[in-house]
Amino acid sequence: MNKKILCWEGFGIIFIFILGTLLHFLYEWSGYLRPIALFAAVNESLWEHFKLAFWPTLLFGIIEYPFLKDDANNFLIAKTVNLYLTPIIIGVLFYLYTSIIGTNKLFIDILIFIIAIAVGQLTSCKIMSADPLPNIYRSISLVALFILIVMFLTFTYYPPHLPIFMDPNTGEYGIPHR
Repeated sequence: MNKKILCWEGFGIIFIFILGTLLHFLYEWSGYLRPIALFAAVNESLWEHFKLAFWPTLLFGIIEYPFLKDDANNFLIAKTVNLYLTPIIIGVLFYLYTSIIGTNKLFIDILIFIIAIAVGQLTSCKIMSADPLPNIYRSISLVALFILIVMFLTFTYYPPHLPIFMDPNTGEYGIPHR
């Protein structure tokens, strides 16, 4: 594994965790500004918690690209896989442990957040350190990334009425009515 890439991805774990934690509170701190809702959690639904990893990971990828573009293979593919993998891990682990113990615990939720970020970043590192993949994978990744961005931008304002989008504290979906 390329040490430069590994260092960047390791730093990314810290960056994403800190920024994601701040995004948990930013909507409230902003006085409930609706444009902030695009990036910050607006309720306690699992979907809104996915945003806490998604936007910082995307931002970190944009920041690190100029520094890694000459060292990393498959950069776009790696970042897209990371952006899909992290919320999948969060969702699976959250539903797994809450189905076993019957409730959620903040310290476990935080631990899951850290684990998901770390697995996503290390997977990204592995993909960037691998041999170059065919260009078709880059094209597929670009489309997949676009779809994910549109979903995150849309579902804050127009969430489907599915359990993953429901705030368990209020039973509401999307931006709370204040």
